[in-house]
Amino acid sequence: MKNYDVVITETLQRTVQIEANDRDEAEQIAKEKWRKSEYVLNENDFKSVEYCAYEYARNREKER
Repeated sequence: MKNYDVVITETLQRTVQIEANDRDEAEQIAKEKWRKSEYVLNENDFKSVEYCAYEYARNREKER
């Protein structure tokens, strides 16, 4: 048997309404609110999951 490193990537997604003058400002406001933890995504915001397996390589351990 071989060993594999499996990368698991979860995507969380939530839509919020922002009042702004334009799209760039709306995104900036959302980023600031997210950074201030006004938006905290959780399991209710789950969108998808991906799995990607790589054959384990001992040489990678030596490079670290």
